[in-house]
Amino acid sequence: MKALVIGATGATGKDLVTQLLSDPDFKEVDVFVRKPVTIQNPKLKTHIVDFEKPDEWKDLVKGDVAFSCLGTTLKTAGSKEAQRKVDYDYQYNFAKSARENNVEDYVLVSSYGADSKSKIFYSKMKGDLEQSVKALHFNKITIFQPGMLERKETERMGEVLGGKIIKLANKLGMFKSQKPLPTKVLAKAMINSSKIKSNSYSKIKLGSIFSFAEKGKL
Repeated sequence: MKALVIGATGATGKDLVTQLLSDPDFKEVDVFVRKPVTIQNPKLKTHIVDFEKPDEWKDLVKGDVAFSCLGTTLKTAGSKEAQRKVDYDYQYNFAKSARENNVEDYVLVSSYGADSKSKIFYSKMKGDLEQSVKALHFNKITIFQPGMLERKETERMGEVLGGKIIKLANKLGMFKSQKPLPTKVLAKAMINSSKIKSNSYSKIKLGSIFSFAEKGKL
C-alpha cells in the first residue's frame, strides 16, 4: 500500500511515519510538510508544500490511504483564525485533494468532544472538520477522538500537567477511560484501521483506542 500523511512533523505524525516505514504492508510513504523531516528511508518521499496554495500540490495526493494528524494550539497559532486555518482549512484541502484523486481510505485524528454544534471554539472546529470530511464520501473513513495525548516531547505545559493529574486519578481508580494516550499507541491504532477492508464510517473514542491498537477491530 501507499500511505499519504499530513502532520508528519508533530508528535503523533512522527510515530505514525516511523511505524509505517517499518510496516511491510506499506511500500511507500508520502509526507506533505512545510519543512524537511529528519527521517531518512528509501520508502519515504517528502513533499515540501505551501498549504496556502493547494492547487500547487493537490495532484500529488495519490495513494491507497491518507492519514491526517495535523494540528496546532491556540497559543502557537496566535489567534482562533490562524488555528482554524491549520486545524480545518489545511486538513480539509488535503482531504478534498485525496478524494478528487480517488483515494478510498481516510484516517483522521480529531478530538474528544468534537461537535459542530458546540459553543466551544475548539470542539466546534473539530466537529466541523469531521462533518466536512464525511461529506466528501470516501469509500471508508475512520475518525479517532482521543482525549489527553502523551507525547515524548512537548511544550504544551497544560497537557503535561493534565496528564499527570489524570495518571494520579487513574492510580486511585478514577477516570480509567480517560487515561493519557501515548501517541505511539494512537499511531498503531490508525495503521490497524487502514488494514481493515470495509465500506464504513467509524469513530473510535477514548479508551477504545487502546484495545483497537492491540486487536485492530472496529
